[in-house]
Amino acid sequence: MLVRTWNLFHGNTYPSGRKRYVEEMVRLVTDGSPDAVCLQEVPPWAFGRLGEWSGMHLFGEVAARPMLGPLPVTAEIGRHLTDLNPGLFRSAFEGQANAILVRRRITGRHVLTLNPFWFRFKTARRLRLPLVRELAWGKERRQAIAVRLEGGALLANLHATNARDIRITEAEVERAAQWAGRLAGADLCVLAGDLNVDTKRSEVFGRLAGFSSAGPGVDHVLVRGAAVSEYDRWPLERRTVGGLVLSDHAPVEVRVE
Repeated sequence: MLVRTWNLFHGNTYPSGRKRYVEEMVRLVTDGSPDAVCLQEVPPWAFGRLGEWSGMHLFGEVAARPMLGPLPVTAEIGRHLTDLNPGLFRSAFEGQANAILVRRRITGRHVLTLNPFWFRFKTARRLRLPLVRELAWGKERRQAIAVRLEGGALLANLHATNARDIRITEAEVERAAQWAGRLAGADLCVLAGDLNVDTKRSEVFGRLAGFSSAGPGVDHVLVRGAAVSEYDRWPLERRTVGGLVLSDHAPVEVRVE
Protein backbone atom coordinates (compact mmCIF):
# COMPACT_ATOMS: atom_id res chain seq x y z
CA MET A 1 0.00 0.00 0.00
CA LEU A 2 1.54 3.30 -1.13
CA VAL A 3 0.72 6.13 1.30
CA ARG A 4 1.50 9.81 0.68
CA THR A 5 1.04 12.92 2.79
CA TRP A 6 1.26 16.57 1.71
CA ASN A 7 0.53 19.93 3.28
CA LEU A 8 -0.98 21.87 0.36
CA PHE A 9 -0.18 25.30 1.87
CA HIS A 10 -3.69 26.39 0.77
CA GLY A 11 -2.65 25.88 -2.84
CA ASN A 12 0.14 28.47 -2.67
CA THR A 13 3.52 28.32 -4.31
CA TYR A 14 6.75 28.84 -2.40
CA PRO A 15 7.44 31.68 -2.18
CA SER A 16 3.80 32.70 -2.37
CA GLY A 17 2.54 34.35 -5.54
CA ARG A 18 -0.78 35.78 -6.66
CA LYS A 19 -2.27 32.52 -7.92
CA ARG A 20 -3.15 29.22 -6.26
CA TYR A 21 -2.70 25.74 -7.69
CA VAL A 22 -4.96 23.50 -5.61
CA GLU A 23 -6.16 21.37 -8.52
CA GLU A 24 -2.65 20.98 -9.93
CA MET A 25 -1.36 19.89 -6.51
CA VAL A 26 -4.10 17.31 -5.99
CA ARG A 27 -3.62 15.86 -9.46
CA LEU A 28 0.14 15.74 -8.93
CA VAL A 29 0.08 14.01 -5.54
CA THR A 30 -2.47 11.43 -6.70
CA ASP A 31 -0.61 10.66 -9.93
CA GLY A 32 0.86 7.17 -10.10
CA SER A 33 -2.12 5.56 -8.33
CA PRO A 34 -1.19 5.82 -4.64
CA ASP A 35 -3.49 3.81 -2.38
CA ALA A 36 -3.96 6.62 0.14
CA VAL A 37 -3.17 10.34 0.28
CA CYS A 38 -3.42 12.54 3.39
CA LEU A 39 -3.75 16.28 2.78
CA GLN A 40 -3.49 19.22 5.17
CA GLU A 41 -4.24 22.95 4.72
CA VAL A 42 -6.92 22.16 2.17
CA PRO A 43 -9.24 25.07 1.26
CA PRO A 44 -12.76 23.91 2.28
CA TRP A 45 -14.23 25.03 -1.06
CA ALA A 46 -12.17 22.29 -2.72
CA PHE A 47 -14.07 19.45 -1.01
CA GLY A 48 -16.58 19.26 -3.84
CA ARG A 49 -13.80 18.84 -6.38
CA LEU A 50 -11.24 16.57 -4.69
CA GLY A 51 -12.96 13.37 -5.78
CA GLU A 52 -13.13 14.50 -9.39
CA TRP A 53 -9.50 15.66 -9.47
CA SER A 54 -8.16 12.51 -7.83
CA GLY A 55 -10.56 9.76 -8.88
CA MET A 56 -10.47 8.53 -5.25
CA HIS A 57 -12.87 8.19 -2.33
CA LEU A 58 -12.83 11.24 -0.04
CA PHE A 59 -13.27 12.01 3.63
CA GLY A 60 -12.59 15.57 4.74
CA GLU A 61 -13.32 17.78 7.71
CA VAL A 62 -12.96 21.52 8.33
CA ALA A 63 -10.53 22.11 11.19
CA ALA A 64 -10.22 25.91 11.30
CA ARG A 65 -13.62 27.48 10.79
CA PRO A 66 -13.88 30.31 8.25
CA MET A 67 -14.06 33.89 9.48
CA LEU A 68 -17.13 34.70 7.39
CA GLY A 69 -19.52 32.20 8.94
CA PRO A 70 -20.76 28.64 8.48
CA LEU A 71 -19.95 26.58 5.43
CA PRO A 72 -20.94 25.88 2.70
CA VAL A 73 -22.63 29.26 2.24
CA THR A 74 -19.41 31.23 2.67
CA ALA A 75 -17.07 28.82 0.87
CA GLU A 76 -17.02 30.58 -2.50
CA ILE A 77 -17.04 34.06 -0.93
CA GLY A 78 -13.99 33.13 1.14
CA ARG A 79 -12.35 31.67 -1.92
CA HIS A 80 -12.71 34.82 -4.00
CA LEU A 81 -11.52 37.06 -1.17
CA THR A 82 -8.48 34.85 -0.58
CA ASP A 83 -7.65 34.81 -4.28
CA LEU A 84 -7.11 38.58 -4.14
CA ASN A 85 -3.85 37.87 -2.30
CA PRO A 86 -3.56 34.18 -1.34
CA GLY A 87 -0.10 34.46 0.14
CA LEU A 88 -1.27 37.15 2.55
CA PHE A 89 -4.75 35.92 3.49
CA ARG A 90 -4.14 32.13 3.46
CA SER A 91 -6.87 30.67 5.72
CA ALA A 92 -8.14 33.96 7.19
CA PHE A 93 -11.40 34.09 5.23
CA GLU A 94 -12.01 30.54 4.07
CA GLY A 95 -10.65 28.43 6.95
CA GLN A 96 -8.72 25.23 6.38
CA ALA A 97 -9.38 21.51 6.33
CA ASN A 98 -7.80 18.08 6.34
CA ALA A 99 -8.69 15.38 3.82
CA ILE A 100 -8.02 11.71 3.19
CA LEU A 101 -8.18 10.23 -0.31
CA VAL A 102 -8.25 6.44 -0.69
CA ARG A 103 -8.88 3.88 -3.42
CA ARG A 104 -10.48 1.27 -1.18
CA ARG A 105 -14.04 1.65 0.04
CA ILE A 106 -14.41 3.58 3.32
CA THR A 107 -16.40 1.71 5.98
CA GLY A 108 -15.96 4.12 8.91
CA ARG A 109 -15.14 7.79 9.54
CA HIS A 110 -13.83 9.42 12.71
CA VAL A 111 -12.85 12.94 13.86
CA LEU A 112 -10.84 14.04 16.90
CA THR A 113 -10.26 17.63 18.00
CA LEU A 114 -6.66 17.69 19.16
CA ASN A 115 -6.84 20.79 21.35
CA PRO A 116 -10.26 21.05 23.05
CA PHE A 117 -10.48 23.30 26.09
CA TRP A 118 -10.40 20.51 28.67
CA PHE A 119 -7.26 18.99 27.11
CA ARG A 120 -5.50 22.36 26.89
CA PHE A 121 -6.39 23.13 30.52
CA LYS A 122 -5.24 19.75 31.82
CA THR A 123 -2.03 19.69 29.77
CA ALA A 124 -1.16 23.30 30.58
CA ARG A 125 -1.32 22.48 34.31
CA ARG A 126 0.87 19.41 33.82
CA LEU A 127 3.45 21.28 31.73
CA ARG A 128 3.18 24.49 33.79
CA LEU A 129 2.62 26.54 30.68
CA PRO A 130 2.52 30.33 30.95
CA LEU A 131 -1.00 31.69 30.50
CA VAL A 132 -0.09 33.45 27.26
CA ARG A 133 0.97 30.16 25.65
CA GLU A 134 -2.06 28.33 26.96
CA LEU A 135 -4.34 30.96 25.42
CA ALA A 136 -2.43 30.99 22.13
CA TRP A 137 -2.83 27.21 21.93
CA GLY A 138 -6.60 27.59 21.62
CA LYS A 139 -6.50 30.23 18.89
CA GLU A 140 -6.92 27.70 16.06
CA ARG A 141 -8.74 24.39 16.28
CA ARG A 142 -6.61 21.43 15.22
CA GLN A 143 -8.00 18.04 14.27
CA ALA A 144 -7.16 14.49 13.35
CA ILE A 145 -9.42 12.53 11.02
CA ALA A 146 -9.45 8.81 10.32
CA VAL A 147 -11.06 6.29 8.00
CA ARG A 148 -11.58 2.57 8.38
CA LEU A 149 -10.92 0.88 5.05
CA GLU A 150 -12.58 -2.18 3.62
CA GLY A 151 -10.45 -5.05 4.87
CA GLY A 152 -9.87 -3.49 8.29
CA ALA A 153 -6.94 -1.06 8.04
CA LEU A 154 -7.23 2.31 9.78
CA LEU A 155 -5.71 5.45 8.23
CA ALA A 156 -5.45 8.66 10.28
CA ASN A 157 -4.39 12.14 9.15
CA LEU A 158 -3.50 15.05 11.41
CA HIS A 159 -2.16 18.57 11.33
CA ALA A 160 -0.72 19.41 14.74
CA THR A 161 -0.27 22.89 16.22
CA ASN A 162 3.01 24.57 15.31
CA ALA A 163 3.71 25.86 18.82
CA ARG A 164 6.69 27.79 20.16
CA ASP A 165 6.76 25.31 23.04
CA ILE A 166 7.33 21.93 21.39
CA ARG A 167 5.71 20.14 24.33
CA ILE A 168 2.34 21.45 23.13
CA THR A 169 2.82 19.89 19.71
CA GLU A 170 4.08 16.67 21.26
CA ALA A 171 0.98 16.43 23.44
CA GLU A 172 -1.24 16.62 20.34
CA VAL A 173 0.81 14.03 18.45
CA GLU A 174 0.64 11.60 21.36
CA ARG A 175 -3.10 12.20 21.71
CA ALA A 176 -3.63 11.48 18.00
CA ALA A 177 -1.47 8.33 18.07
CA GLN A 178 -3.26 6.91 21.10
CA TRP A 179 -6.65 7.68 19.54
CA ALA A 180 -5.76 6.09 16.21
CA GLY A 181 -4.28 3.06 17.96
CA ARG A 182 -7.45 2.50 19.95
CA LEU A 183 -9.60 2.80 16.83
CA ALA A 184 -7.41 0.36 14.91
CA GLY A 185 -7.31 -2.26 17.64
CA ALA A 186 -5.33 -5.23 16.30
CA ASP A 187 -5.60 -4.05 12.68
CA LEU A 188 -3.07 -2.13 10.62
CA CYS A 189 -2.80 1.49 11.76
CA VAL A 190 -1.29 4.30 9.67
CA LEU A 191 -0.86 7.76 11.17
CA ALA A 192 0.22 10.40 8.66
CA GLY A 193 0.31 14.15 8.26
CA ASP A 194 2.04 17.38 9.19
CA LEU A 195 3.05 16.63 12.77
CA ASN A 196 5.11 19.84 13.11
CA VAL A 197 7.87 17.97 14.99
CA ASP A 198 11.01 16.34 13.70
CA THR A 199 13.49 13.90 15.17
CA LYS A 200 16.10 16.63 15.67
CA ARG A 201 13.86 18.64 18.01
CA SER A 202 11.72 16.02 19.69
CA GLU A 203 11.82 12.61 21.34
CA VAL A 204 8.05 12.12 21.07
CA PHE A 205 8.38 9.40 18.44
CA GLY A 206 10.04 7.12 20.95
CA ARG A 207 6.90 7.35 23.08
CA LEU A 208 4.54 6.19 20.31
CA ALA A 209 4.43 2.51 21.18
CA GLY A 210 4.52 0.14 18.24
CA PHE A 211 4.77 2.75 15.46
CA SER A 212 7.52 2.81 12.86
CA SER A 213 10.32 5.37 12.86
CA ALA A 214 9.78 8.98 11.89
CA GLY A 215 11.21 10.42 8.72
CA PRO A 216 13.00 13.68 7.89
CA GLY A 217 11.32 17.03 8.39
CA VAL A 218 7.93 17.50 10.04
CA ASP A 219 5.78 15.43 7.65
CA HIS A 220 5.58 11.77 8.58
CA VAL A 221 3.89 8.45 7.85
CA LEU A 222 3.96 6.26 10.96
CA VAL A 223 2.84 2.64 10.72
CA ARG A 224 1.85 0.06 13.32
CA GLY A 225 1.22 -3.57 12.46
CA ALA A 226 3.14 -3.89 9.16
CA ALA A 227 6.57 -3.49 7.61
CA VAL A 228 7.28 -0.14 6.02
CA SER A 229 9.75 1.03 3.37
CA GLU A 230 12.27 3.84 3.66
CA TYR A 231 10.87 7.37 3.45
CA ASP A 232 10.73 8.98 0.04
CA ARG A 233 10.67 12.75 0.45
CA TRP A 234 10.02 14.27 -2.96
CA PRO A 235 12.91 16.31 -4.36
CA LEU A 236 12.23 19.92 -5.23
CA GLU A 237 11.97 19.31 -8.96
CA ARG A 238 9.19 16.75 -8.50
CA ARG A 239 6.87 19.43 -7.12
CA THR A 240 8.04 22.19 -9.50
CA VAL A 241 5.56 22.94 -12.28
CA GLY A 242 6.18 25.64 -14.89
CA GLY A 243 9.10 26.95 -12.86
CA LEU A 244 6.95 27.30 -9.72
CA VAL A 245 7.53 25.34 -6.52
CA LEU A 246 4.21 24.04 -5.22
CA SER A 247 3.73 24.38 -1.43
CA ASP A 248 6.28 25.07 1.29
CA HIS A 249 6.24 21.35 2.17
CA ALA A 250 7.43 18.40 0.12
CA PRO A 251 5.20 15.34 -0.25
CA VAL A 252 6.38 12.33 1.72
CA GLU A 253 5.55 8.72 0.88
CA VAL A 254 6.18 5.22 2.15
CA ARG A 255 5.14 1.78 1.02
CA VAL A 256 3.37 -0.34 3.64
CA GLU A 257 3.98 -4.05 3.10
